[in-house]
Amino acid sequence: MTDPHAVPFRPVDFPPVDLEIETRADGTTVLTPRTPLEYAARSVPEGLARQAARVPDRAYLCERGPDGGWRRQSFAETAARAGATARRLAAMTIPAGRPVLIVSGNSIAHATVRYGAMAAGVPVCPVSANYALLGGGYERLKHVVDLVRPALIFAETSAYADAARAVSDVPVLTRDPDAFGAGAEDYAEWTAGGDAADFAGLARDINIDAPAAYMLTSGSTGKPKAVVQTQRMLTASLSQGWMALGRAAGWDDTLLEWLPWSHVSGAFSSMAAAIFGGTFYIDAGKPLPGLFDETVRNLREIPLRYFTNVPAGYAMLADALEADEALRETFFSKLRLMLYGGAGLPQSLYDRIQRLAVETVGARIFFTTGYGSTESTSGCMSIYFPTEEVGIGLPMPGLSAKLVPNADRFEVRLKGPNIMGGYLDAPEASAVAFDEEGFYKTGDTAVFRDADDPAKGLGFGGRLAEEFKLATGTWIAGGAVHAELRRVLEPYLLDLLVCGENQAEIGVLAWPKPGRSADDADFRAAVAERIEAHNSANPQSSRRVGRLAFLAEPPDPNAHELSDKGSVNQALAKRRRAAEVEALYAEPAGAGVLTFSAT
Repeated sequence: MTDPHAVPFRPVDFPPVDLEIETRADGTTVLTPRTPLEYAARSVPEGLARQAARVPDRAYLCERGPDGGWRRQSFAETAARAGATARRLAAMTIPAGRPVLIVSGNSIAHATVRYGAMAAGVPVCPVSANYALLGGGYERLKHVVDLVRPALIFAETSAYADAARAVSDVPVLTRDPDAFGAGAEDYAEWTAGGDAADFAGLARDINIDAPAAYMLTSGSTGKPKAVVQTQRMLTASLSQGWMALGRAAGWDDTLLEWLPWSHVSGAFSSMAAAIFGGTFYIDAGKPLPGLFDETVRNLREIPLRYFTNVPAGYAMLADALEADEALRETFFSKLRLMLYGGAGLPQSLYDRIQRLAVETVGARIFFTTGYGSTESTSGCMSIYFPTEEVGIGLPMPGLSAKLVPNADRFEVRLKGPNIMGGYLDAPEASAVAFDEEGFYKTGDTAVFRDADDPAKGLGFGGRLAEEFKLATGTWIAGGAVHAELRRVLEPYLLDLLVCGENQAEIGVLAWPKPGRSADDADFRAAVAERIEAHNSANPQSSRRVGRLAFLAEPPDPNAHELSDKGSVNQALAKRRRAAEVEALYAEPAGAGVLTFSAT
């Protein structure tokens, strides 16, 4: 069998890496690309208007209809309907800064309302559909309403009616006004009678430094904050991405994504297609058991140059590709670039996908990754240079990355036109988010792949907020340990929690993958073998696992343990599962706890 590592990658047209490297006496390093940032558009609506004039009939947005077929809305239709929406919003004389709150999932209507609000100079605030669909007291949705004080709520269907009524009495725009009662506005009426040329005129008048979007942080350390994003930030971020990855990725070709538009990564890709002229297929699938079937269905129909997902999605994709030759043929036919984010990609999973690519098309496909945050508008660092190393890469044009020594790693701080000015109505939180030179403090750490050659990029070193101390005083880089254990245990575990604060050793609470059983002796033995191999390679107490137990209850999205991207909120999940953490460390160890001796 051919060794996949010996097979070349399909060609990827990356820009040259040309860094200005400043090294300071205290060990701080600042990396800045010398290539200047070239803005692709003055604003996102201006970019959409340009494509509506250039390729008016090209499909911009596509979504599955009730009959299973694809519904398409062209660039010109999107601009016209957004223009009509902008005129209706202008007639409401909305006070400056009051947003349209979007409590719907990804859809053609969602995008149309977003662009209409932006053209009218009204900010948008998209929130996770789960805030409105999971029931309960809608506490997070109420918090957001109190924070941003919306002037209008867009709730596309009747599924959101109970939530909308529970959290606010402001007007609702919807496709189903009868479900919302008196005063609800009809989406069909609001978007009728518009004109793409009128939308272009509105776009020309946008104040690019006024609030364009309020994007919510994850809320992993408290209630979500709202990052104020401007059109200048959005177009800087989109232009950075285009210069580093977009040309190679084919943002002007065909895109298919599921990532929620309430998260910056998902919103980024749909707006990239608007500016650069791509056709964006809205994937209703998710990387969760049963829901990923929809993604597979779409991938059977739509060949892509570029595919993005989280590692859990790639694991499900590998299973599907191994079982379906026709899917492999379509998936790899045009593919040039794959991107992952949200967590590290295990080496074994990387090798599986590359083996399938080599068997199908005789070449490997380049994997890249994006690094960024809500505060940086979206991804602003990436791997855009030849390498087989995973990591966070290098800053894109227009961005400076300041690396401040922190033990054996570097704290990452960022400055550039894509970085926020601050949080909405939170001056204290905004002030502490920046250092004395105006660099945004990400709270993440990084390591150089090659200390003698910074151009080889940075690896992820963990989040400072996930660090904790053992009872011995040893610091644990929880994020780095989590990433390594996910890699080691990828065939067996869905995810895991890294525990041990004020305990004698690191402990792990783990969710078996679907189809695996914690009662299966062979499964337990295989997991134990992987942990023992990890411990042999990492005997120091800051990395070695002392005990492991399995969890039966899956991560609960209703309790916000699970994000829309499928990642687990470590701190919150451990607080909710305090009893399981206590049982993990009970003495003597319970029958369900695997224990590992120090060597």
